[in-house]
Formats: sequence, structure tokens, C-alpha cells
Amino acid sequence: MALEEKERIIIPDENGEEHLFEVLFTFDVDQTEQSYIAVIPVEQKDADEVEVYAFRYEEKKQDENDLALFPIESDDEWEMVEEMLHTLADEEELNK
Repeated sequence: MALEEKERIIIPDENGEEHLFEVLFTFDVDQTEQSYIAVIPVEQKDADEVEVYAFRYEEKKQDENDLALFPIESDDEWEMVEEMLHTLADEEELNK
């Protein structure tokens, strides 16, 4: 069985320093027509506890490989994203 290579993206921080993240999940929410991405820092990938970052994103029209990331600001939006992450993580565990 071949290991699937995870997609990685670079996200600059507020100081302009670039950090490499591994994409855990991307998903769309039909009701809001929004897309979300969950990532973890690559350097934390094998740690016992990792910090998961989630963003709303839009693909930039001129470049399919370029994303515009937006912070999740409302509590309702966070709850919905967390619920989806738990569901996707449970499904991934079942498929191992």
C-alpha cells in the first residue's frame, strides 16, 4: 500500500516569514457557499499534539494554485468548522 503524499502550502505570517503547512482537509459548505482549509505546521506533523489552523479560502481566479486565506472570526463559523473537522477526522480514522 502506497502512502498518499499530503499536499503542502506555504503561509506567510504577519511578519512576512513563510511557514510550511500540511493540508489536512479542505471542504465546502453548501449553505454558505464558502470553502475551508485545515492545516498543521509541517514541523509539528509527528508530534503527539499538533495545533490545527483553519481558514476560509478562495481560489484566486488568475492562478488555480494560489489561495486567498481569510481568518474565521464568528463563533458560529468556528463551531461549524470544528464540527466538520471532527467528522472528517473520524472518517479518516475509520478508513485506516
